[in-house]
Amino acid sequence: MTRSSVSSAPSASSADDRRTVTGKRRIAFAVHTDEARLPGLPTLLRSLALTNPGVCEDFVVLHPGLADSAFDALRRLHPRIVTRRADSRMDVFRLEGYDTVIALTPAMVVLGDIGELLRMRRGVGAVPQLVCGSGGAERRAVLPEGLLVIQRADADDAVTKRFARLTGDDDPALAHDGDPGAVLAGDPGTTPADGLIPVDARYDFLTRRLHDDTPVPANVAVLHFTGPADAPGYGPAAEARRRFEMSDEDFWAAYCALPGGKHADLLAHCAPPLLERRPSLGLARTVADVYRRQGRYDEAVDVLAPVVADRLDAPRCQETLGLCLMALSRYDEAEAHLLLAGASPDVAPRAFAQLARLAWLCGREEDAHAYAREGLAADPTDAGCHAWYVRTRPNGPDSTNSPADRDGPNGPDGPDTRKPAAPAEQLAHVALFAEGQENAGDKVLPEAVRMCFGTDTGPRRWYQQPVHRLVDEAALERLNARRGVIVGGGGLFLPDTSPNGNSHWQWNIPDDVLARISVPLAVFAVGYNVFDGQLYRRERFAGSLRALVERSAFFGLRNHGSIERVRELLPRELRDRVRYQPCPTTVARHLVPGWTDPAERSGTVLVNCAYDREGLRFGHDYGHFLAQMAVALRRLRDRADVRYAAHMPADERFVHDLRREHGLTLPVEQLYDMSNDGIRDLYRRALLVMGMRGHAGMIPFGCGTPILSLVSHPKLAYFLSDIGHREWGLSVHDRDLGHRLAERAAAVLDDHAAAVADVYDAQDFLWRTTRSNLDELGIILGRA
Repeated sequence: MTRSSVSSAPSASSADDRRTVTGKRRIAFAVHTDEARLPGLPTLLRSLALTNPGVCEDFVVLHPGLADSAFDALRRLHPRIVTRRADSRMDVFRLEGYDTVIALTPAMVVLGDIGELLRMRRGVGAVPQLVCGSGGAERRAVLPEGLLVIQRADADDAVTKRFARLTGDDDPALAHDGDPGAVLAGDPGTTPADGLIPVDARYDFLTRRLHDDTPVPANVAVLHFTGPADAPGYGPAAEARRRFEMSDEDFWAAYCALPGGKHADLLAHCAPPLLERRPSLGLARTVADVYRRQGRYDEAVDVLAPVVADRLDAPRCQETLGLCLMALSRYDEAEAHLLLAGASPDVAPRAFAQLARLAWLCGREEDAHAYAREGLAADPTDAGCHAWYVRTRPNGPDSTNSPADRDGPNGPDGPDTRKPAAPAEQLAHVALFAEGQENAGDKVLPEAVRMCFGTDTGPRRWYQQPVHRLVDEAALERLNARRGVIVGGGGLFLPDTSPNGNSHWQWNIPDDVLARISVPLAVFAVGYNVFDGQLYRRERFAGSLRALVERSAFFGLRNHGSIERVRELLPRELRDRVRYQPCPTTVARHLVPGWTDPAERSGTVLVNCAYDREGLRFGHDYGHFLAQMAVALRRLRDRADVRYAAHMPADERFVHDLRREHGLTLPVEQLYDMSNDGIRDLYRRALLVMGMRGHAGMIPFGCGTPILSLVSHPKLAYFLSDIGHREWGLSVHDRDLGHRLAERAAAVLDDHAAAVADVYDAQDFLWRTTRSNLDELGIILGRA
């Protein structure tokens, strides 16, 4: 068997790719074909999409050198077709750039859920089939064209050679006559993880078992034709295959008509060409909605606007169009369409909640309050309208320019403290100011930024500009009246939390307005927060970023990973202006007035998990992650009081899933209902924090508490790299996460004093960097 040159570029998308940082698994389906078998592939692709509509991994076609145009029919069916030249099917073992490869054959059709295959994590999975050996003796063997689930970490050259011998790929006459597991396992004493992992026969069910027109069993997930699909005596099997033999247009229609969730990439691939051939209002909304989910707001508007106009009989279309126009910062048009949507009782609560948000973005507090009140009149239980009603009511959180956390250590202590100083004596602060039961980290962070510039963090010295609010002419005038503008910190370089068409990141400011900021502008501890695998459009973001760097007197990002990513988007002459400024939450011990390190700790280990953008965080590995965490927590409960730290209500899903799936119950600390002092005190007294959110690591670290990070986002690994402790992070995709997490946590608990000392030492470097930057900023901004 000769080794072929299999390309190492696995992805057919333009998604952000940081798998080497997060450890996220890359999965591919792979098929080896020649010209004769190529016509069977469209049926396989259609069957895969129609039976597993939420799955859209790369589909790699290995071939002996077919013309590129030979694969056009496949590309019409799937957005992630990857073609590779290969010598034989054994090249599925050498697909570089992938962690898991599911090898199929053109003679297969998918009839059911294959999620179990996507979740496999060990060895080489295959179905040992019953075959007749010499002399009529039956034995178990893996067929040369059988289904394989290959974990490339386990498929070294030795395993590949054993498998080639097992299947007779080198020479059919040499196919092993004994137990296939023994062939792959190698030396005596090895485990199944070293070789073949038996897979249930329903994932490679041979049609030769269905002679005499035997019906296909209901539980069969992958049907494998061992002879011609139209062979006599196999009617039910042939009928199962014929279900997926259809025209492209019929396939697109069948996929779009499927109930339940569908993968956005597949839907975006099938729906637009179907809309061209079968235009309808409902399909236009489907296309627009999937474009909106992908951040393609301008395309969504182009699809919907011509067919919706001012129709009152299409409220959901009006709602989608309004949301997309709002994401493009076309606020007047968005408001008109959302008002049309609000005429429908079914859509009114959602529409009026969005109208309240739109009015707030534009600085129209009274209108926002009125819209929220109208939404509550339509549905008094609507949470979105209630939140905006509270937020915008007179004397509510946004009615004065108040700090995000009124009861922190530097909060108001009397009426004189809350009376603003003259604008020229204030700094303007552009940030995400969380309130209510929003993310606890976003409550602590703005105050930590302000602490860097003095002990008074309240409205006397600070003017507050919410980052998502449009900076119009009036807002620009207010910013220019201050002695400087501080933007940050936090992961503001993110395209989708509150999308706008002005910058394509979180600060809603047009370039021409940014250029007219006349006071010193400092970007302070901002992070590049794009998720691994996230799609976003870089052109407008890159333009806004360039304008921001040019205008800034200081441009500091919170980790070197963000620095590298941002520099990639800048022209060469601006790259050196990007510098390192750690997140101020990581140096809280040096910022909080009167700070004292705890003489005694609570004996508690705190755990945190995050669920926003769940698919990007976990891929197909959430069940694995949950099971591994159960392993670790069971071991830790013998050593400490293990509790759960919820930064926001949605975080508590982990506790519910852990109890339901593994019978473990954790007490919950609801950080989202605590003051900033309370959050810091909880973290300060813990023995150890194991967190998935960025600030579930940075805040306890800043309080002097040892951390272990559950890495599902690049920013956690970036931070650990900056402080020289990459070993404090474990990927949520780690196959041995439970054992490794328990082992590392035990090491911290065994020598806790040394672990705390390591935190202090690492923090000293961050504090020196911060002090140096603040000295420079003191000159830029002028001492107050």
